[in-house]
Amino acid sequence: MQYLPLAPNGQTPVRALTIAGTDSGGGAGIQADSRTMAMCGVHACVAVAAVTVQNTVGVSGFHEIPPQIVADQVRTVVSDIGIGAAKTGMLASTAIIEAVAGVCREVGIGRDGSIPLVVDPVAASMHGDPLLHAEALDAVRHTLIPLATVVTPNLDEVRLLTGIDVNNEQSARKAAEALHALGPRWAIVKGGHLRTSEQSTDLLYDGDTFHELPAPRLATGNDHGGGDTLAAAIACALAHGYSVPDAVAFAKEWTYRCLAAAYDLGAGHGPVSPLWRLRTGPGSA
Repeated sequence: MQYLPLAPNGQTPVRALTIAGTDSGGGAGIQADSRTMAMCGVHACVAVAAVTVQNTVGVSGFHEIPPQIVADQVRTVVSDIGIGAAKTGMLASTAIIEAVAGVCREVGIGRDGSIPLVVDPVAASMHGDPLLHAEALDAVRHTLIPLATVVTPNLDEVRLLTGIDVNNEQSARKAAEALHALGPRWAIVKGGHLRTSEQSTDLLYDGDTFHELPAPRLATGNDHGGGDTLAAAIACALAHGYSVPDAVAFAKEWTYRCLAAAYDLGAGHGPVSPLWRLRTGPGSA
């Protein structure tokens, strides 16, 4: 695959920011984002929005960080370190979403600013445990997604956001159009959860053109953190100056490699793993 360029030793690498929740099991959330960013040669900055209590079998609770503290983390990082892209993950509540949207507009993050923003509208864990208060869904639709350079929901989140149940190519295109109508520059409808297809085809849409990104479906139950990994990889490529279609194509292949390298962990779903990157080098197959 095509690798993102690495900064020479001693030279400051490209920077990206993840605004999300933690995962005490280490499989998803900020931990997954940071792993992918590191393996892509990107310095990961973090703004913690929530702390979850979870392992491989489920989420048993979470604690929200005060909204102003979340916004202050973003403001402090951007003002000193500078970033080439940002992504969001679990934001938990309306108040946190509004604080994040406000500080993003303030510092130039988002579709109308100079810093691209990947919005992963996390609503629930892969086990179905809620990670977003129900009343916050409107804030995701009307406050957060309109800021997005690209929005990356899974099919459950697509249904919550648009009311469309994706079960074939036609409904995927309809969902992409509905997502784009919410205001992002680009919308992705991911095919990973469409188990009826032998291919896992992601659909990228900019309001004019549909781009299909197929990949063979991998038979594994170890796919924890796959959505976070895809969104983080997109942010890494955008931070390097890639166009959105090229960034998504890179991230699709990256996530496929991570899924192929996933490992067993605990009694539930193991994580996708970017650690495969340690066994290869630029130019390796």
